[in-house]
Amino acid sequence: MNFCEYTEQIEETGLMPWACKSRNARRLIEEPRDDLRTAFQRDRDRIIHSQAFRALKHKTQVYLSPGDHYRTRLTHSMEVSQIARTIGRALRLNEDMIEAAALGHDLGHTPFGHAGERAINRYTGHFTHNEQSIRVVSYYGRQGRGLNLTKEVQDAILCHTGKQLPETLEGAIVRRCDRISYLCSDFDDGIRVGLVGPEKLPGIVAMRLGTEPSQILDILVHNIVESSAGKKEIILDPYYDEAVEEFRDFMFAYVYECPALEKQHRKAEHVVMSLMDLFENHPEILPDDVQLNFSRFGKIASIVDYVAGLTDLSAVTLFNQYFIPTVND
Repeated sequence: MNFCEYTEQIEETGLMPWACKSRNARRLIEEPRDDLRTAFQRDRDRIIHSQAFRALKHKTQVYLSPGDHYRTRLTHSMEVSQIARTIGRALRLNEDMIEAAALGHDLGHTPFGHAGERAINRYTGHFTHNEQSIRVVSYYGRQGRGLNLTKEVQDAILCHTGKQLPETLEGAIVRRCDRISYLCSDFDDGIRVGLVGPEKLPGIVAMRLGTEPSQILDILVHNIVESSAGKKEIILDPYYDEAVEEFRDFMFAYVYECPALEKQHRKAEHVVMSLMDLFENHPEILPDDVQLNFSRFGKIASIVDYVAGLTDLSAVTLFNQYFIPTVND
């Protein structure tokens, strides 16, 4: 018995009967088994070593250029992974699958966060970062072969947001943890920026969840575990779920759609829209590898993949290069 088979045996005896087992994982293109790592562990490793994952460290979560100690898409993904793994371990579900899906759920996110997503959606008529994440893992990395992740992890990535719900409990955990993580962390960063404070929280949130980001997170994690233990679903008690919805409404009003950030987000959207228009009309200035993809994906899809994959800094650099005149001393 090799190390992979040993781990799979531990899963069979140690996880809940309805947990997603590595032994049953399937890929769109089947591959020889690894003797050290399970299928989900290989998914995690492919994501961590991908260019798209590395780019997340320079992609905005909410606050554009806020300083060194605020969340980025990379730190957000790591926080979702940690929270989701804690819940998954407590519920005896597959922690490796949870980790892979959590680390990969935002690989398709654009520069400037949701501002960039809105810009590409407006330009093309349809764009969502979760669908783009699937494009990234399907077609990019490993010399154009894509990461060939398991179907289970891809489903969890696709369904971490939107109307379609995940097929697995592990995916449901990632979906739930993505929301509670970004609410708590964006609130924490909002306090640092000075946009919000505990005193502004609605009464229902302060009374049921607390006023400190870490306290809110701790209460929600404990309740998900307590409510879901021994069940084939991931549950948050309605008492707390109602407070989370109030918390989300509060964050939209005071942070995500506040005038102070909206001005910066409009600038970011202008940068992305301008680059999309520039590259569509002058595709010859695109990198050679992007132009080579025209025959594979079509021009617009290739441009979308390229622009969505840019970091905040690279997008601004390209905008300055093509739209801002050079002034000599």
